[in-house]
Amino acid sequence: MVERTNLLAAAGILALGIAFAGFSAGQSLVHSRLGFRTVTVKGLSERPVKADLGFWSISFVATGDSLEEARQTLTTSEASVKAFLTARGFPATAYQVQNIRVEDKLANAYSGGLNGPRYILTENLMVKTTEVDKLAEASRNSGDLLKEGVVFANDGSSSGPSFQFTGLNDLKGALLTEATQRAREAADKFAKESGAKVGAIQNANQGVIEVNPAVEIPDSPPDRQIDKKVRVVTTITYFLKD
Repeated sequence: MVERTNLLAAAGILALGIAFAGFSAGQSLVHSRLGFRTVTVKGLSERPVKADLGFWSISFVATGDSLEEARQTLTTSEASVKAFLTARGFPATAYQVQNIRVEDKLANAYSGGLNGPRYILTENLMVKTTEVDKLAEASRNSGDLLKEGVVFANDGSSSGPSFQFTGLNDLKGALLTEATQRAREAADKFAKESGAKVGAIQNANQGVIEVNPAVEIPDSPPDRQIDKKVRVVTTITYFLKD
């Protein structure tokens, strides 16, 4: 009985020793972490750019009581659109027909019967070019096509050209470098005001490089503008030291 009591006492002492050692180590870790001072800052890099690629989807329709009548009208409209583009300096390689949709009202169960021409043909012609200023000018003069009898589709696809900037990879390195420098400047200013010095980087997030329109216009698609701005925001956390 005495031997069992001694064993239990020894086990209790050992358990207390382990618990105390764990508590001491935990306290040291907490105090060590509490000793770290950090500052999180953001760095912005932004610059204006110009789109270098343009797309213009031109959709137009033709109608007829017979499929042949509608087809002939569509062929005439297509010739007018191509002549319009050629007159403004676009070679035949700059555009191509994407698709032609055929609607037969009598074959449409939801048409409510025949009302007007039976057939409606819709053609989509896509223009792709690096001459963005020329494309914008042609779009502004698209009203000339109405004089030729071209009827634009009312499906939003002929709302004007869209423009893209494809040189992002060439700017990426310079943008990130500048944003990082701006973040470091902000950290240095904070450290100076708080009587500390900036140490090593604890963690960093380079952010997403965005291409936005130069001017934010409400309810206007952002890809309609030729002039754009590229921006990136980096978030960096620095250690602070005395």
